[in-house]
Amino acid sequence: MIKTSLYSAFFFICAASLHAQDTASKEIAGRVSSADGDVAATHVLNISLQKAAITDIDGFFTITARLNDTLVFSAVQFQRKELVMTKELLASKSLYINLEPSLNALDEVVVMPFNLSGQLGRDMNRIEIDPPLTAASLGLPNAFVKKMSQAERKAFSARSGGPLLTALNALTGETKRLRLISDREAKYSRTEFIRKAYHDSLYVKQLKIPADKINDFMYFCEIDSSFAAIDKKDNLSIWEFMLKKSMAYRKNYELD
Repeated sequence: MIKTSLYSAFFFICAASLHAQDTASKEIAGRVSSADGDVAATHVLNISLQKAAITDIDGFFTITARLNDTLVFSAVQFQRKELVMTKELLASKSLYINLEPSLNALDEVVVMPFNLSGQLGRDMNRIEIDPPLTAASLGLPNAFVKKMSQAERKAFSARSGGPLLTALNALTGETKRLRLISDREAKYSRTEFIRKAYHDSLYVKQLKIPADKINDFMYFCEIDSSFAAIDKKDNLSIWEFMLKKSMAYRKNYELD
């Protein structure tokens, strides 16, 4: 009787242990890939645990999963893919998922009722398109006036608030202070525009600037007077300038 009880207890412990292993969660690391390499911001969903993750710019991700959980990989540019976690997948060090591009076919469009041929080049020359409605086309006052920033408005008010206030602001230095703030804001706005025009990976891989030094590098460029002379939308000239400055920056801070 005692031996039978011991066998029953041993079987129960083994079964409980196996069940615990099956239901135990594990942090899974993996990488998503595709033919064109556009894998950033791909959604990774564990629909069994209601957990979610998103891939970084290189396609890497981590997510919690258990045995038999279903992972779903989805993005606008990819076909949806599902993966059921097996023991082999859970035991692997990393998951590698290849996604196929999403092909969206458009329904046939009937254009003949509008006297169109269906040939874009020919139809565009035949159709009369009204000009877009803008403040200028409507003849509204101040249509071509550039909108001032808050700092510019304060500087303008300091100079045009009447003779007494204008003189007082000039004597106290308030006019000069506000003008400096306005100039600095315009300069910072331009630098910030250029900073966001290039992804961090370009600064790190091409210019060899550490990620935590990018903002400092932009200030290093900003204090060079020739930087302000470059049109902020002239990407080629700006990139050539930053290539030269990156070498000087790395040498100055001994980053090479």
